[in-house]
Amino acid sequence: MGRTSKTEAVVLRSFRFGEADRVLHVYTAESGRVGAVAKGIRRTKSRFGARLEPLSHVELLLHHGSGELRTVTGVSLISSHHETREDPYRLAVGLVGAEAMLRLYTEQEANEQAFTALTRFLDRLDAIPPRAPARPALDPLALSFQLKLLWLSGYLPHLDSCVECGAVEGLVGYLPSAGGAVCRDCGPGTVSLSPEGLRGIRTLLTTPLAAAHEAGVTDRGGREALAVVTTSYEYSGGFRLRTLSA
Repeated sequence: MGRTSKTEAVVLRSFRFGEADRVLHVYTAESGRVGAVAKGIRRTKSRFGARLEPLSHVELLLHHGSGELRTVTGVSLISSHHETREDPYRLAVGLVGAEAMLRLYTEQEANEQAFTALTRFLDRLDAIPPRAPARPALDPLALSFQLKLLWLSGYLPHLDSCVECGAVEGLVGYLPSAGGAVCRDCGPGTVSLSPEGLRGIRTLLTTPLAAAHEAGVTDRGGREALAVVTTSYEYSGGFRLRTLSA
């Protein structure tokens, strides 16, 4: 028989299923990440249509049947984020954030802070001006969002002192096997860290998402922050983000 529930959600990914359907991976306010089938969505006269595009913020009616996948029975649009999807640079940044959510939050378990961070990330992404060709992986908003997700999921490295001896000065690298920074006396680490990089990571982590682009992080700081993020994914989560290689 099943039951029906209503929840806010962000569409993270969708792919074709059968002749006219799509399977959606959505992050919901009520249940965390769930999978759902949108039946007939690929038909021209679908009543759901563009409301379920990736990055859309919606309110869903979901039918819970006997299988793992739920069925979308109703959709109300909260924000389409069409500004982001229509600009190649902003879209690429948005897809980095969506993939980070997919890989870090795989369970059907609500996380209010993560859901709020995701919606704020997308709202801010709509507001940034179109940018000249640049590498989306180094975008301050993308880096700030990912660092916050690592913190919320318990994967953020310890970077305030050396994880080997406790020294707070002279930190020169990040050692993923130890879970944090190391000083010059304890080894170079897997990822080199400069004072700019450490300052950049701390700034991106503590600055609200809405102010990430005005935080003043240098190019070197951004590159080192990205190296820490990607190494944390690989060592702690065992994955790489495809979108970060674009």
